Amino acid sequence: MTEGLEPKPESIEHKGKKVFTVCGCEATVVITPDGKRHFEATCPSKEARDELASVFEEEAILRVKPPPPVVEPEPEPPPEE
Repeated sequence: MTEGLEPKPESIEHKGKKVFTVCGCEATVVITPDGKRHFEATCPSKEARDELASVFEEEAILRVKPPPPVVEPEPEPPPEE
C-alpha cells in the first residue's frame, strides 16, 4: 500500500524554522525577539485544531533516546612464539 511513497521526515528545516506535522496541523517552533520559544500551528480545520489543543492540555511525556552503547572489541593477545 505504501510502495513507491517516500517516507515523510519527522521534521524539516524551512526558512530557518523547524517544521513538523502533528494531528494534521503544520507546527513550527517560533523564537520571539526576547529569545523565548513557543509552538505555532496551522490546522486544516477546527476539528484538527481542537484535537491538537486537547493533546496539549493532557500530560506531555518527553523522552530522550540515548544512542546505543559503544562496545570496544577486546584487543587480541600477542602471538606466542
